[in-house]
Amino acid sequence: MRLPADRGPITAHLFPALAGPPGEPVSLPSPAGPSLHDGDLQLALFACYELHYRGFEEVDERWEWDPGLLRARAELERHLDDALAEAVPRPRPVPPGEVRRALAGLCADGDGPFSRHLRRAATLDQFREFVAHRSIYHLKEADPHSWAIPRLHGRAKAALVEIQADEYGGGRPERMHSELFRATMRGLGLDDAYGAYVDRVPGITLAVSNVMSLFGLHRRRRGALAGHLAALEMTSSLPNRRYAAGLRRLGGDAAAALFYDEHVQADAVHEQVAAHDLCGGLAAAEPALTGDILYGAACALTVDRLWAEHVMDRWERGEPSLEPAGHLVA
Repeated sequence: MRLPADRGPITAHLFPALAGPPGEPVSLPSPAGPSLHDGDLQLALFACYELHYRGFEEVDERWEWDPGLLRARAELERHLDDALAEAVPRPRPVPPGEVRRALAGLCADGDGPFSRHLRRAATLDQFREFVAHRSIYHLKEADPHSWAIPRLHGRAKAALVEIQADEYGGGRPERMHSELFRATMRGLGLDDAYGAYVDRVPGITLAVSNVMSLFGLHRRRRGALAGHLAALEMTSSLPNRRYAAGLRRLGGDAAAALFYDEHVQADAVHEQVAAHDLCGGLAAAEPALTGDILYGAACALTVDRLWAEHVMDRWERGEPSLEPAGHLVA
């Protein structure tokens, strides 16, 4: 992956710095304000976080732990935190024994009209756009949540490893969910290279990924990360069933739909493990984290809803939801 094009004053300062040698002071302009839709802010954070994943071709790997960059990133994270606080009411903490029920209550309305549109009415171009948006996370699916493994213990740790083992294909590379998603992309004539659509997606798409990394890269946010994963798993099976049906309606073959078929089955199990063993186990071991667990779940649901509303608004106005560029394959 190469550094993307800048989107404003923050990335215009950050990207030239990253292309140079580490150790130089990193001074970034302040964002206009906390916003989950600010493409400049979200892209800057995405780039900082990406140094902990696969990095960039032209960026020295020593930037990952450069003190100056970490200080600048912390300021960007403060704005992301503020944006989440504005968008997501913090659920009240509950006793550890009630965490599973509280998660179920939060997730009860987790599937809105978006998956029904993909199932019944989306055009092929819209489905391809949907997949391009989702590639920002799905091509590294499970990686952000895996940061929690060494930060948990006992029942919660075992539960997370059980879930992640399935996400990574149970030891079979071709069954890794990220690889199944690449097959979906190829089936739709999309570029399946890692990060191919970063330049085309809006800030809210990057925010979906950034929230996971924010929670994953800070040990003190382990409760929020567990709740975030639980919300994803608890609201996955039905939408993925609809995505698979919508893709087949549009002519997708079994290989292209396998990613969604796999999630219908796997996540029906994962949601129980995530709610009962991961979050329930973590709450029992560390009762002070119950509020964080529920907040992480609420963040996952809210940011994904805002993303879906953004995409649907574009489509309802007859506009594409991606920025124009040359990445889509004819």
